[in-house]
Amino acid sequence: MGDPYIMMNYKDDVLNDVFTLTHEAGHSMHSWHSVRNNPFQHYNYTIFVAEVASTFNEQLLAKYFMDRADNDPFRAYLINKQIDDIIATIYRQTMFAEYEKITHEMAENNRPLTIDSLREEYQKLLDRYFGPDVALDETSNLEGLRIPHFYHAFYVYKYATGLSAAIALSERVLKGGEQEVDQYLKFLKSGGSKFPLEQLRDAGVDMTTPEPVNTALEKFSSLVDQLENLLPHVL
Repeated sequence: MGDPYIMMNYKDDVLNDVFTLTHEAGHSMHSWHSVRNNPFQHYNYTIFVAEVASTFNEQLLAKYFMDRADNDPFRAYLINKQIDDIIATIYRQTMFAEYEKITHEMAENNRPLTIDSLREEYQKLLDRYFGPDVALDETSNLEGLRIPHFYHAFYVYKYATGLSAAIALSERVLKGGEQEVDQYLKFLKSGGSKFPLEQLRDAGVDMTTPEPVNTALEKFSSLVDQLENLLPHVL
């Protein structure tokens, strides 16, 4: 039972490194609690919840910095970072998951997987998800070929569900009291002893309902409104 080591490059004057360290510390916390509260066969938590503790920590750190921000440019930076994270992790990973599903269906229906057919399907998703107001490079539809996760079937959607659960849990803990904190810690301690949906439900988030995703998207909308109101004071 070793210590939960974190291997990363780190500079304490680079804010993104602070967020990365906080993210990785969430993984370590999850592993530390899992190992110390379960028999060997239940040490490891499932991949469905693997990104919850890490992104939960990032939510707490963002709240910590926002509460202490003393100037508008820093506030705008923090808000913009949270917006970018939600776009990258919920919207784009959902698009990635849809692309993965489409390509598997192509193979199952004996439709050839060629450069042209893969680029064509990816372009359709880019147009649908980003809309007509976003200018994309001609080579953007090659992106689907470089995502390594696509070569490990049906993984990427768990980033979107993980951040949605983390946002809902962090909102619950930040607005709650000891009970909500205890329930979250019990989630970290549960390891692989239960099905992941049960673990999250015990912590206060039911991923079988739209509510966690709706909570995350409501936060996204609020962040966009905050940034729009703040930018005239920054630019």
